[in-house]
Amino acid sequence: MKKMVMAAGLLMAVSAFAQFGGFGGPQGGGSVPDADKTADVNYAGDGKTYHTLDIYIPKQAKDSYPVVIHTYGSAWSSNNMKGSADLSTICAAYVKAGYAVVTPNHRSASDAKYPAQLHDIKAVVRFVRGNAAKYKFDTNFVAVSGFSSGGHLSSLTATTCGLKEGKSGSVTVDLVGDLGEFTSFSSCVDGAVLWSPPTDIYTMNPISMGGSGTMEGAFIGVEREGNKDKWMVASSPYYASDDDPPVIIFHGTSDQVVNIEQSQELYDSLKNHNVVTEFVKVSGGSHGGDKMNSSENLAKAVAFLDQAREAKAAAVVVPPDTTAQDTSKQDTSSVTPPDTSKQDTSITSIPVLHSLASSPVTYRVYSLDGTLVMKSSTLDLSRLKPGVYYVESATRNGSRRVFRYAKR
Repeated sequence: MKKMVMAAGLLMAVSAFAQFGGFGGPQGGGSVPDADKTADVNYAGDGKTYHTLDIYIPKQAKDSYPVVIHTYGSAWSSNNMKGSADLSTICAAYVKAGYAVVTPNHRSASDAKYPAQLHDIKAVVRFVRGNAAKYKFDTNFVAVSGFSSGGHLSSLTATTCGLKEGKSGSVTVDLVGDLGEFTSFSSCVDGAVLWSPPTDIYTMNPISMGGSGTMEGAFIGVEREGNKDKWMVASSPYYASDDDPPVIIFHGTSDQVVNIEQSQELYDSLKNHNVVTEFVKVSGGSHGGDKMNSSENLAKAVAFLDQAREAKAAAVVVPPDTTAQDTSKQDTSSVTPPDTSKQDTSITSIPVLHSLASSPVTYRVYSLDGTLVMKSSTLDLSRLKPGVYYVESATRNGSRRVFRYAKR
C-alpha cells in the first residue's frame, strides 16, 4: 500500500531530515530526573562506543525494578546518540513510574548493515537479563521502547521473539546474533512502546540522501528496486504472530518524515493475530516534539506497560508434561511464574485443560487486556480465535489455577 509522495511533502521530509538527522526528529537531550545514572557500560565486551549503554535507576529504593530499553531515532545513521534518547520526556516518564531505563547505542548503517542493529538491541535485552542482580533489574518484565528508527528496531525485537531466522523468498537473515557474553539468555521482551516508527521498510515513503540513494537503502545495503525480499526481512509487520507481546504505537497525523500508514500497517497486522495492541493517532502531531511527548501520551504509555506487566504477573505457565495430571486439589492461587529468563518463549499451548480437574470446575477465559471472553463449566477452546489468553479454572473446593494459553 505504498503511497506516492507529492513534491511539497517530499521537500518537507528532506527538510526534516536535514534538520534532525534522518528520522531522528527533535528528541532533545537533557537528563532523567530522580534517577541514578550509570554511564557508558559496554554490553558487548568489545570496547566499542557503539556498544555502550546508560542505565537510569529510580531513586525510590526498591529491591528491583522492571525495565524499559529505549532506543533513539537517527535513521540508523548514528552510533552514539544515547545521550539524546528522549531523556527528559519519554525516559523520565518511565523512571517516574518506577521503571529502570536503559538507553543503548547501536551500530549505524555505515558501521554495518541490517540485521546488525537488531543484533545490538537483542544483545542489550540479554545483557539486562544477565545483569539482573548487579543493577537490580526485575527481569520478569523487560520492555522495549523507541522513537523513529529506534521504534523500528524495537518493533522488530518485539515481533521476532523465538525466531532464529527471517526468510523471504531466497533471502535468509539471522535475527538473533551472538553478540555479548549472555547468549544463553532470552532476547524476547514483554511489551513494546513505539513512537513514530517506520515498520514496513518496503512500503514506506523513502527518505532521500540527496541524490546518493535513500536512508533505507543505506541501512539494508541495497536500494529497493529489485530487492524486495531483502527489505521484507527488515519489516516488522511481516513477522507479526499470535504470541507477540503487547504493543502500543504513537504516531502523529501530520508526520511528514515517517508516514502514519507505517504504524497503521503494523497495528493491523498485530490485530489480525489477536495481539494486545493500541494505536494512538496524535492529532496534528509531527515527527517527535511536544504534541507527541504530551503528558497525556506519556501517561498512556506508562499505563499500557503497567497493564502488560500486571497481566504477565497474573499468569502461571504450565509445562507441557503436566497437562494430563489431576491437579484439582492443588491450591496454586499464590503460585508465581517460573523463571523464563533463559527461555525464548514463555507461551505454553495447553490442548486439554478440562482434564485437569475431576471435580466441578468453572472456567473463565480472559484476553491479555483483561477482557472476559468466556465463562463456562466446559471449556470449548474451538470457540476462541487464534491468540493468547489467560484461562482460570476454579473448583468448588476453592482451588484455582491460572494458565497462559496460546492458540495458533
